[in-house]
Amino acid sequence: MTHNAMLMNWGKVAVLMGGRSAEREVSLMSGQGVLQALRSAGVDAHAFDPAERELSELKKDGFKRCFIALHGRFGEDGTVQGALELMGIPYTGSGVMASSIAMDKVMTKRVWQAEGLPVPRHVLVHPTQIDNLSAEDLIETLGLPLIVKPAREGSSIGVSKVVRAEELHAALRAAAACDHDILCEQCIVGDEVTCPVLGAGDEARALPVIRIVAPEGNYDYQNKYFTDDTQYLVPCGLPAQEEAAIQALVVKAYQALGCRGWGRIDVMIDGRTRQPYLLEINTSPGMTGHSLVPMSAAANGMPYEALCRHLLADAALDYAGAAA
Repeated sequence: MTHNAMLMNWGKVAVLMGGRSAEREVSLMSGQGVLQALRSAGVDAHAFDPAERELSELKKDGFKRCFIALHGRFGEDGTVQGALELMGIPYTGSGVMASSIAMDKVMTKRVWQAEGLPVPRHVLVHPTQIDNLSAEDLIETLGLPLIVKPAREGSSIGVSKVVRAEELHAALRAAAACDHDILCEQCIVGDEVTCPVLGAGDEARALPVIRIVAPEGNYDYQNKYFTDDTQYLVPCGLPAQEEAAIQALVVKAYQALGCRGWGRIDVMIDGRTRQPYLLEINTSPGMTGHSLVPMSAAANGMPYEALCRHLLADAALDYAGAAA
């Protein structure tokens, strides 16, 4: 099939962006980038914000395929994926179950642990437990410093690094303002890296590893999206054998969750032992000017526009042919 014939076969494409999550602002930036790239490639692409329009309009308006550039809840968590399954509209990224599990950092860790994959020590805390929680017991389990984060948010929203016991309860309340489940996690001190994965099943493959060097080691929301102070090293500068081991690990982690299309997995490498630990997975990664999947893909010879076309070409349904 020629390039033009393939574009015609895609039909009318919706780029889902914005939405109702705490990551709306980032999603709009991602979506605009994807929209421009697809249009420049000749795709009949249109912006679609689920916060402003009912999803049912996708079917009514004749959209044949969706590029999901939504981040966080109501976009990356299986809810939109389920609606698209019911309408029979193929979409980019993971399906309903994998998206739902991957959005929940605690459930993700449980699956990875069951598969024998390395994750930091962690404890699940509910907001009702905060007032009676013993900081000493938690610190005895996880050590200091430790990380506190909402179980179902992205972009480092609601995340705190606790270095003293007296900071713990404030960090828990900050996370509780974002979610009713709170993940407290051992802080791995060492190299912070991330690695994208493309494809599905046995065909899944890792892209180059990116090493992240943030100001004072603080890779927060501001340093992710709105400053140029964070360094992203690709090639990552790790020994070739170590990078290959991380790539193999993230592919196993991706496959364990049943992901497809694409994803990006964050990893911490213990500075003393060089043991990598899986932190979390993003099944609808950022596509902004600061985003890491496009950066890694470009280092592998796939520029932004080609990446967008590749992801759209992989749009699929969990239950192809089952929709009315």
